[in-house]
Amino acid sequence: MLAGPDLKEDLQKLKGCRTGEAKLTKGFNLAARFIIHTVGPKYKSRYRTAAESSLYSCYRNVLQLAKEQSVSSVGFCVINSAKRGYPLEDATHIALRTVRRFLEIHGHTIEKVVFAVSELEEATYQKLLPLYFPRSLKEETLSLPYLPADIGNAEGEPVVPERQIRISEKPGAPEDNQEEEDEGLRDDLSFIGSHAFARMEGDIDKQRKLILQGQLSEAALQKQHQRNYNRWLCQARSEDLSDIASLKALYQTGVDNCGRTVMVVVGRNIPVTLIDMDKALLYFIHVMDHIAVKEYVLVYFHTLTSEYNHLDSDFLKKLYDVVDVKYKRNLKAVYFVHPTFRSKVSTWFFTTFSVSGLKDKIHHVDSLHQLFSAISPEQIDFPPFVLEYDARDVDFIVSGERAARENSHCYAPVRKMNDGEGWTDESPSEARGKMELELGQW
Repeated sequence: MLAGPDLKEDLQKLKGCRTGEAKLTKGFNLAARFIIHTVGPKYKSRYRTAAESSLYSCYRNVLQLAKEQSVSSVGFCVINSAKRGYPLEDATHIALRTVRRFLEIHGHTIEKVVFAVSELEEATYQKLLPLYFPRSLKEETLSLPYLPADIGNAEGEPVVPERQIRISEKPGAPEDNQEEEDEGLRDDLSFIGSHAFARMEGDIDKQRKLILQGQLSEAALQKQHQRNYNRWLCQARSEDLSDIASLKALYQTGVDNCGRTVMVVVGRNIPVTLIDMDKALLYFIHVMDHIAVKEYVLVYFHTLTSEYNHLDSDFLKKLYDVVDVKYKRNLKAVYFVHPTFRSKVSTWFFTTFSVSGLKDKIHHVDSLHQLFSAISPEQIDFPPFVLEYDARDVDFIVSGERAARENSHCYAPVRKMNDGEGWTDESPSEARGKMELELGQW
């Protein structure tokens, strides 16, 4: 032990240190006045909230002890341990966020915070540090789209909305202060049933019958839909979805020309007949829940897909019905890259008769050159086979960079061959109108 035998004696006097706690000893033979000891949590996806809260407590309690001892500089090792199963990136978010929030409030007491990391952890810290400690306004602006939706409360502590329950002292009485408390039994009885906790909910069987009869109110339907989505979300957070994640069929990349998050779906990586589609739906919810709180766009690569990769309309309708309203409200565009005639027909029928709310957001994109006018090339991670396929007809690198430079806007134009006279740009609405006419004749 580098600190010497005295530290061992001090540790025995501490009588242990529980998860999330922090305890202080002298530095003895080390080049530090004090050593602050803490114990990081074990991580299980089923108990994610508890692990997040414990890890937050570790960093927060260490900083609090440093403040109480008037320590001007603090050095952190990485508290979360790979042996305990904590995902490095999630833990790094909590570490940086907690330190940032603490310094915002108590920054005058601490002059320097050092993160001592290994080579395995360095890349993650370098990637996430600009999100919480931007060195310039430009870096702050570029980092904003990558901040997670949950950034905790004012102190960086993870917040669970379901646990923020308001409890009043006397649920049967009004919340305003009463100057006279003994005005009689009649006054007390008049408030019974007026408080939120005393309101009665209709039974679930009756509500289901009303739904079948079309008599349930819009507000009640929305409430029921939210409850259903929350059940899916809870299951998505507790289920092991590593087999679906390994397909790399859905991932987040950069931002479009309007600063909106870009999500990529790779059709060829979805073996529909070989995977559990309910788990695929759970994975979609798990990934997208925090993305959909802000505006975003979807890029779907239909490139080189076969019949074994095509999602059927029943699954897509189920997904559309299950997801929260924020998914639909904040989805601004769907870029359908390398469509076939069959896929265009299927998309037209699906968006016309099943989910009409998506119809105006679908943009068929025949080449990456068109896509680059809405999303810069460096903002998308392309599967190699997509680039190879597109390179057969288009010099996508030169054309894409020129399009991104000279014709930058939020939506990619729809391209259509103009009777052998070359390529012409059409607005999505014009192209859609022509397509519907052609389909009607067909």
